[in-house]
Amino acid sequence: MNAFLGVDTSAYTTSVAVIGETGEVLADERIPLKVETGKRGLRQSEAHFEHTRNLPILMENLVPVLKEHRLLAIGASDRPRRLPESYMPVFLAGSGVCRCLASIGNYPLYFFSHQEGHVEAAAHNLSLDDQEFIAVHFSGGTSEILRVKRDQGRYDIDIILATKDLHAGQLVDRVGVAMGVPFPSGPHMEKMAKPASAGLTIPSAVDEQGFSFSGAETRAVAMLARGVPPENVAYLVFKCIANTLEKGIRTAVRKHGLCKVVMAGGVMANIHIRRRLQERLKGSGIKLLWAEPYLSTDNAVGTALLTRKCYYYDQEMGVSFEQ
Repeated sequence: MNAFLGVDTSAYTTSVAVIGETGEVLADERIPLKVETGKRGLRQSEAHFEHTRNLPILMENLVPVLKEHRLLAIGASDRPRRLPESYMPVFLAGSGVCRCLASIGNYPLYFFSHQEGHVEAAAHNLSLDDQEFIAVHFSGGTSEILRVKRDQGRYDIDIILATKDLHAGQLVDRVGVAMGVPFPSGPHMEKMAKPASAGLTIPSAVDEQGFSFSGAETRAVAMLARGVPPENVAYLVFKCIANTLEKGIRTAVRKHGLCKVVMAGGVMANIHIRRRLQERLKGSGIKLLWAEPYLSTDNAVGTALLTRKCYYYDQEMGVSFEQ
């Protein structure tokens, strides 16, 4: 059987994946980057170093799968978004390794944005044949509501609404670190979160130009300082993110007349956000399409899937590549 390799080196996860010729996931290997207790993240240089240590380990894990399959093409994420000025040094780790592998093995090599990989991973196995739809990409490094169009195996993406300051994942991690929870804080806060008593709230801040989470961070930290239980603050943070998304999604649907919304990014794996959005948008005519949780967090599955699509698109267009 033929196969396709994808590599993604985001800010906090080293990921590799192998996809079969019909789109099945043959391998999905990841190593989260290590962050010291009390720190709120890594410098790009620190993250890049972690990727260079992790990639050989993950590649070795793929050997049994690749021995049983014929590799046709390789893909890597090389930037945050599909724009010329979009750049982060961490993506050089994965894209550099893929350039070496493609040169040695004489494989076609495709580059994608990290955001395209997230959208493709989230859309995987969803009944979504639409050529145009809305997507939510909420993570530690991106908080955007997007208009997405399919584009020759890739995605053409425009921002509808975006954060003006903190990303949703940054809000969660900063509040989590403030309450003594390890970084990344999302999974820990999700487990501990409990509804707060009436009257306690963290307001959402949304307008036609975008949304903001810096005020939510200030409010959450102040609540912790005056003794509000951390489990209640965690719940209110997730509720604030969900309320922000509800308003933003309604605005996007109203502006563009698209009712299907793909939910992508690590923050969208949160069960509390998911439940509130489903409850609030029930009966609105808006269809939320949720990825499997393991395909919402950073991964290389989407990159490998896009590699497969672009390879077969090139074959249909008559582009030849002798191996």
